[in-house]
Amino acid sequence: MKSIYALSMFRRSQLVLVVLGIVGAGGAFAQERESKIAPIDVVAFEGLNAQAAAEAITLPEGFSAHLFAAEPNVRQPIAFCLDDRGRVWVAEGLQYPRRAEGDAGKDRILILEDSDGDHRFDRRTVFADNLNLISGLEVGFGGVWVGAAPYLMFIPDRNGDDKADGDPEILLDGWDYKRDTHETLNTFTWGPDGWLYGCHGVFCPSHVGKPGTPMAQRQRVDAAVWRYHPIDRSFEVFAEGTSNPWGIDFDASGQCIIEACVIPHLWHMIQGGRYQRQGGQHYAITLDEKERVQSFLPEGAPKHVNPFIYDDLKSIGDHLHWTGDQGPWAANNRSDAVGGGHAHAGLMLYQGGAWPAEWSDKPMMNNIHGQRINMDVLKRSGSGYVGSHGPDFLNFNDRWSQALNFLYDQNGSVYVIDWYDKNQCHHNRLDGHDRSNGRIYKVVHRNESWEAVDLQSLSDAALVELQRHRNEWYAGHARRILQERRVGSNVHQALKLMLDTIPVDSIRLRVLWTLHVTNGLSESFGLRLLNDSSDLVRAWTIQLLFESKNPSDELLDRIAELASDDPSPMVRLYIAAAMQRTELGKRLPVLKRLLAHTEDKSDHNLPLMYWYASEPVVGLGVTDGLALLSATEIPLLRQFIARRMAVSSQ
Repeated sequence: MKSIYALSMFRRSQLVLVVLGIVGAGGAFAQERESKIAPIDVVAFEGLNAQAAAEAITLPEGFSAHLFAAEPNVRQPIAFCLDDRGRVWVAEGLQYPRRAEGDAGKDRILILEDSDGDHRFDRRTVFADNLNLISGLEVGFGGVWVGAAPYLMFIPDRNGDDKADGDPEILLDGWDYKRDTHETLNTFTWGPDGWLYGCHGVFCPSHVGKPGTPMAQRQRVDAAVWRYHPIDRSFEVFAEGTSNPWGIDFDASGQCIIEACVIPHLWHMIQGGRYQRQGGQHYAITLDEKERVQSFLPEGAPKHVNPFIYDDLKSIGDHLHWTGDQGPWAANNRSDAVGGGHAHAGLMLYQGGAWPAEWSDKPMMNNIHGQRINMDVLKRSGSGYVGSHGPDFLNFNDRWSQALNFLYDQNGSVYVIDWYDKNQCHHNRLDGHDRSNGRIYKVVHRNESWEAVDLQSLSDAALVELQRHRNEWYAGHARRILQERRVGSNVHQALKLMLDTIPVDSIRLRVLWTLHVTNGLSESFGLRLLNDSSDLVRAWTIQLLFESKNPSDELLDRIAELASDDPSPMVRLYIAAAMQRTELGKRLPVLKRLLAHTEDKSDHNLPLMYWYASEPVVGLGVTDGLALLSATEIPLLRQFIARRMAVSSQ
């Protein structure tokens, strides 16, 4: 529902000047902006029946769109996922936009299966009903993970019979459900590191904790990528900022990419990063950080604010998807020439192995007002990326189309869920949406072959071998199953052998992630990997070794050496992120070496990531502040260190 994804008229008047200021101040968009409002876009259709809507979709040569399911069999699909058999689990958001009183609502979870490969479902099961304001869905670890504010829930189905074993388990509560309910916890996905990831919007302030947690011990969440560990049940804000993201995926090198609305659309989310916000203030992303900054807040200030985020990371996109200089909302339905408009939903980096290379591992996102799927092209630049405008992947040619997400399956085909509604903007009127509609399309390339699959039936050894598969669907599902099984030394030995013998970085990363999620990545083995020839392997090893936030002195000494000598800005980026997970008193030797890299002064990420790791060290006292000041010639850091020292000395 980013039909859902344009802001209410109330916030439009408040924020359009801010957005224009952000765009104008950046000066980084290569694309020329028109000074006049463009003419109204011409869209061929609206309000089509489901089959006609599928036939109206235009695609590149060789692709075709099939109607997998539609009303009345599915209505208002708001979230979905694929299980280990390639079946489609879909959440119907019939309760949106307002939560019902009590815990029982109108939402359901369906399982749709195509058993004969004709690209249409032929089996339909209602897994759960009476859910309330559902917005996120994923399967794994013997059940179903559900976001339905104020709850993150787990519905167990440990015997896999497609029937709930009992009532939902409330894992976390405190997710806001009273404000902009198109921004609640959404688009769940399993990260390569074994955590459940999701997004959260900017104008839906949440205070998240386990049931019964006092308010003072709850984590503020808004405008964020968050993650939850399915085994140890820990919760973290992975990165903070942007606007209203409703789409997240990881590329072949494990980089987290999201889309956003109103402000620029494309973001490379780095662990511990703080990003440009559509509104509101930067907040403490851990409880320790919140406690540390309390004494520096002015009287009456919100207790979650962090006043030392002096600047934030910006979009990696070198373009916008809206036209003119009158702001994003003025460009609604007038932006055909540049991508369709400012409102986006869903994000996929296709790694299904069945499509031509020009569509692979590039961010695709649906453009709500543009009724199309935009594609950007990522180019490595320093420690991150630049995202340039690529050709649109498809056009629905139907103004009512509102695709919310898309996923590739075991055969390399892609499913697309379409909310399908005349109304394209969020509001709280219960009568504001057509509850009768909903479609799921399936996009295939040259009728790629279909095969049924059940990965749960495979041996551990077979699942390990799937890390070599050309389709990331197999590798990702196999990795999660091995994590569920808590496999032992035989699997770890096989994975280590693969790491030593496979030459392809993307496959080696899959193996490394699998070794980590199955608890086979010891610090001693990780120290060996820090000498690896691949900077991506070195970088990811750093992140994984610091997950516990308890690095040994030997590891910190080796990280200090890398901070000095490693030629890769990507490795330095991961070191900066890891320092945020390191005890304050042990950071200085590493930070001094990072900050000495004057060549990083113009990098998109590094000066600010260095600052986020250094700021609390500067706050320890003048001695540490002066040590960092003398270590760096990066102008931004010298300015920020001096500014922070002035506050500490008052």
